[in-house]
Amino acid sequence: MYKYLLPIALLCGSVQLKAQMPGSAVDVQHYTFNITLSDQTDEIKGRADVQLALCRDVNSITLDLDGKTATGKGMQVLGVTEGAKKLPYVHADGKLVIKTTAKSGTNHMYRIIYNGIPADGLIISQNKYGDRTFFGDNWLRRARKWLPCVDDVADKAGVDFIVTAPAHYSVVANGLKLSEKQSGSNKTTHWHEDVPVSTKVMVIGVADFAISTPEFVNQVPVNAYTFKQDKANGFKAYSCAPEILNFYNQQIGPYAYKKLANVQSKTIFGGMENASNIFYYENSVNDKAIEALVAHEVAHQWFGDAATESAVAHVWLSEGFATYFTHYYHEHKYGADSLRKRMITDRTGIFAFEKERLTPVVDTTTEKADINLLNTNSYQKASWVLHMLRHQLGDAAFIKGIRTYYSTYKNGNAGTENFRTVMEKAGNQNLERFFKQWLYTASHPRLRISYETDKTNHGIHLHIEQLQPQVYQLKVDLKIGSTNFTAEMKDKALDLNIAAPTQAGELIVDPNVNLLADYEIVNKDK
Repeated sequence: MYKYLLPIALLCGSVQLKAQMPGSAVDVQHYTFNITLSDQTDEIKGRADVQLALCRDVNSITLDLDGKTATGKGMQVLGVTEGAKKLPYVHADGKLVIKTTAKSGTNHMYRIIYNGIPADGLIISQNKYGDRTFFGDNWLRRARKWLPCVDDVADKAGVDFIVTAPAHYSVVANGLKLSEKQSGSNKTTHWHEDVPVSTKVMVIGVADFAISTPEFVNQVPVNAYTFKQDKANGFKAYSCAPEILNFYNQQIGPYAYKKLANVQSKTIFGGMENASNIFYYENSVNDKAIEALVAHEVAHQWFGDAATESAVAHVWLSEGFATYFTHYYHEHKYGADSLRKRMITDRTGIFAFEKERLTPVVDTTTEKADINLLNTNSYQKASWVLHMLRHQLGDAAFIKGIRTYYSTYKNGNAGTENFRTVMEKAGNQNLERFFKQWLYTASHPRLRISYETDKTNHGIHLHIEQLQPQVYQLKVDLKIGSTNFTAEMKDKALDLNIAAPTQAGELIVDPNVNLLADYEIVNKDK
């Protein structure tokens, strides 16, 4: 539904809005980036064909592209055309404004010729072995550093990368490789992705790679690209990817893309979930926790890549999901104790983070400070929210909701309230309070739980008090001796009398690790 020749009514109707920057008149359908790289200079030569549809009348088309700065880095536009017609333009303040009128409901393709040394976005450097490498690193709003585009997480389009580079390099990019042709000392490699993806996950990797033989999962080739010196360790490290891909296919829904490349790289992140083209940090090939890293980045192919957050403030729909589904995979492979241990570790980190910064998971106040939103809230706390939601709904309803959410927003965008609507329907319950207290409210519950034996009937009397200012609605799982029960809190305090346990023992709060709270336990019998 994102091909250039689709009917105009479809392009500018509800389907088009599924993967478009909110409020924009421009909906990019496809990019074709011709990029020329050299070993003699860090300057790149670019030709971008930007195919788009208009949803209202405009007097100009605006794309994101950072210009040259006093350092000499940045992109310089050399010309803009539509067909054979040269178009006037202004390139300033990080924007390329093409001076042309266009009517609502029309399709256009603009060609931009440009060059320059990327200040960021395309990382041109040497790897740990001193070999020259080129790696795209676009998260977030950094594609504009080297690509003319609509650089917004919500704007998704297909992409072709046609990369000309010295022939000793191999090139990997989104989608499938269509061709590779050598001419003299250079080689041109063409990759094509027709599934719409955000610019944040639209990249190339260029290095002297060793490339593994692919293993197929539901006809999707899965393989590794590593530095030649790390071939043995790298192929082994990334060999867990097919099993992980297959598990997510079964649990969540069909993988959205036509290949999965796992790429040793050099960028600023430990792992980056570029669509069908995951980049891992240099030393990942020797990382003892590589399986968890691969599980996290592969989970992103569903959450963040295919079903994309509609705005940066909702990044938990990407990072929190990838974090929790990594735990979910470990639970499947290594058992429930593995999940509990991972949740306990994350809970400790959440409480420590809140002492330094007390903000909600959905944090609109710092939306412009993109990198600051990659924090314990959007990863570990958001993962805990999914864990508690699973406990509240039950496994069957939870997975049903996750599958429905993915299938509904696959290749589109969603916000927190879109997710809530889906999960309410799957679980047949109102989740407004749950979402408000866990996602839109900072901090967490702190409980003081005191208990003593009733002298008359030998039962147990409990008093549970919430110590934090705001009142949460909670279900607190408790165990005394052989007796398990759940205390449901709707107010600041709760008193409960329970029958004497058949087997005596100390009070254990949250024995299965299902609640994000900390506890103070007081045994009044002592």
